Order: sequence, then structure tokens, then C-alpha cells
Amino acid sequence: MAGEAAVYTHGHHETLLRSRTWRTAANSAAYLLPEIKPDQRILDVGCGPGTITADLAALVPQGRVTGVELAAGVLDQARAVAAERGLANTEFETADVHRLRYADDSFDVVHAHQVLQHVGDPVQALREMRRVTRPGGIVAVRDSDYAAMTWYPQSQVLDDWLALYRRVARANGGEPDAGRRLKSWALRAGCTDLTATSATWTYSTPEERAWWSGLWADRTTASSYAKIAVDGGHATTEDLERIAAAWREWGEAEDGWFCVLHGELLIRV
Repeated sequence: MAGEAAVYTHGHHETLLRSRTWRTAANSAAYLLPEIKPDQRILDVGCGPGTITADLAALVPQGRVTGVELAAGVLDQARAVAAERGLANTEFETADVHRLRYADDSFDVVHAHQVLQHVGDPVQALREMRRVTRPGGIVAVRDSDYAAMTWYPQSQVLDDWLALYRRVARANGGEPDAGRRLKSWALRAGCTDLTATSATWTYSTPEERAWWSGLWADRTTASSYAKIAVDGGHATTEDLERIAAAWREWGEAEDGWFCVLHGELLIRV
């Protein structure tokens, strides 16, 4: 969900969908799940290919889930996921989180996973998310924090990758270290009843390392991110090839370990 002042750094390359289809409500929204009731109406902002959306829909059999994305193309995949699971209580639409078309107090829960790091105005996005949430409802946001990512074995080239990614994301108008800023943004949006937590994704087994390293190696050389990095003067093609090789080397390390920190926020309206 990229706003007028931001470009979606990852684009919609296959590597992005590879990452997003791995996500489930269990591994990406566990902090929200105790709040879900069977008859709720939920808005899933930046739903992507719809795997989290479908999980949420299965938890509200008497309710309904609306998934929204700024880019229409990925919504066909989201609809297919819902259809494959036999979920009739879903709908998918294009929308800009800065200007949601829904009436005030339309939803019991408004959820966004790894969205605010990419938008032009996260404070305005939170105002809109709160506006369409009914009194007594919940806004739930979760975002990664790139500066807090850590790994072993240490690698100067992966240090270079992290610095490059943060530079490109900010040049696009986003904030890659969003996780630590969620509470600050919510307070600026006028939210007061907040519960801030954190959680991690960890990649350590051979299968996890192969998946995570392959995803980033491919993304570094073959996605919209790669084109933006080169066209913006942030890196050369040779730089990106060097980084991709370092990712593959890390993925083959028997003692390899990578941790992605996420900030999480429940806002009670």
C-alpha cells in the first residue's frame, strides 16, 4: 500500500509474492488472534496475495473480511486463495490507506501487516484506519524493523545490503525501521489506548536458510528493488551481484541464523 509520496520498494516481483504467501495469521498476526470473534467484520489493509486474509476469514465464519490493496493485480491471487479454501465471507478491493472509501465505524477490526513502512504518511494512514473502526473495535498494525535485524555469521557484505536497503526505502518515501515507530505514529494520530509488543521471525534450519537467502538473493538482482537501487544511483549492478552472492553464502552456512524483529501495536478505539 504505497501512498502518493512513497514508492513500494519491493514492487510485485515473484520474490515478493514468495515471501507474502508464506505469511499466515499464526506467524504474522498472533498478537491479534485473541481479539478475534466469530461475527466480526475485518478490514485487512495491504492484503497482498491474501493468505493472512483467508486465515482471518476462517476465524469469523459469521462475519466478513475485506482485503484491500493499492495495486489491483495481486488481488486475483487473493481471490483464488479464498476460493480454494471455500471462504465465501471475503471480498477484495483496491483502496488507498490514506483515503479509505469506507464510512466511519465500518469495521470491528482493521489490520495491517508490513504496510506502514511503505506508505507516504503513516500517521494519516493510522487516522484513516481508526476512523473506519467502530467504537470498541481494534486497529492492529505490525511492521518489521530493518535496523534491528541481526544475523550470524557476520558479513560485511550483508551489512552493506542492510545499509543499501534502508537508503533505497527512504529515498522512496518509506521508513524501513517502522517497527520501533508504530507507537509514536499512533500517538501522533490521536490514539491513546495502546498496547505495544514485539515478535520475531527466525530462520535457522537448512530449509529456512535456503528459503530466506534465496528470496533476498533473487530480490537483490531481479526485482523492482534492484532497478530502483541502480536507477537511483544507490548501487551498481556489480554491487547487487556481490550482495546476492553473500546472501547465498550465508544460506549455505551450517551455523547460519537470521532474526527479523517486528513491532506490534493494538489500538483500542
